[in-house]
Amino acid sequence: MSVNPELQGRVYPPTEPYLVGREKVREFARAVFATNPINLDPTAAAAAGYADVVAPPTFAVVVQEHSLAQLLADPDAGIDFSRVVHGDQRFTSTRPIIAGDLLTATLTVASVKTLGAHSMVTAETAITDAAGEHVVTAISTLVIRGED
Repeated sequence: MSVNPELQGRVYPPTEPYLVGREKVREFARAVFATNPINLDPTAAAAAGYADVVAPPTFAVVVQEHSLAQLLADPDAGIDFSRVVHGDQRFTSTRPIIAGDLLTATLTVASVKTLGAHSMVTAETAITDAAGEHVVTAISTLVIRGED
């Protein structure tokens, strides 16, 4: 089965809200070797003007994953996850993610391209806070390898 080109422009429903936990931020920061004290220490974050620890910029993938799961589980998409390779990841932030944020993600399929036997799907996930304000957009390009 090949990737459905009619996916382009499709918008998936918003995810359930994700509550950003302090320990999740700390765990992620340690996993990506973030050394800035505001990522680990609430006192350092407060001294820098934040309500709690600040997530490293790439933490947005944790929230984005919930919206990507919708796309990958969509039988109409034609995406065989066993053939997926992550091709690219980018972020456009309005503000940092802070422990205590309640975030919702909405995925839009920005493009579907066919390159020979392979396909590339670019998904843009807009992540907003509890007030509906934009926090970050996570953009992923997935490469779906064609049949051998």
